[in-house]
Amino acid sequence: MTDLVIRPATAADLEALAGLAAETFPLACPPHTTAESIADFVERHFQPEHFAAYLADPERRLVVAERGASGALVGYSMLIGGEPGDADAATAVGARPAIELSKFYTRAGEHGGGIAAPLMAATLDAARAAGAVVCWLGVNEENGRAIRFYEKQGFAKAGRKHFTLGGRIENDWVLVQPLADPVE
Repeated sequence: MTDLVIRPATAADLEALAGLAAETFPLACPPHTTAESIADFVERHFQPEHFAAYLADPERRLVVAERGASGALVGYSMLIGGEPGDADAATAVGARPAIELSKFYTRAGEHGGGIAAPLMAATLDAARAAGAVVCWLGVNEENGRAIRFYEKQGFAKAGRKHFTLGGRIENDWVLVQPLADPVE
């Protein structure tokens, strides 16, 4: 995919990131999640000012995938360094320093288009560059497509955690991947 550009996010991406996040977040939600719950979550976490704060946070790394010709963002990821903030995840993630793959999304129309694997490779490179020895994530147990993708990318189930969305407690798998330097 020669027109795909993967790079660190910048302040110039704030509006596009907010739009992309609002579009893609519902793709990862369990089918029973209400539109109101999704809209509330997007309002509280995915506005341009939130992404500005994420970019300013030295513990976070944001990576974007864009179409080279159009410059349109088609995917993004966000890593968060430090101790896992969730007690269940902290127990499941055995190695330290750890980094959380907090967000990993591509536009629905781009699924199967060869974006996710290179975006994941760049994201894991950013995790290694941050000094982490393991990358972990939480994924809803009902999101079979995402679970299959993450396992194909080398993540493995290590435990469970919970995530509250719209006042409802959701069950997530905790997946982990050791971050050994790639063989050259």
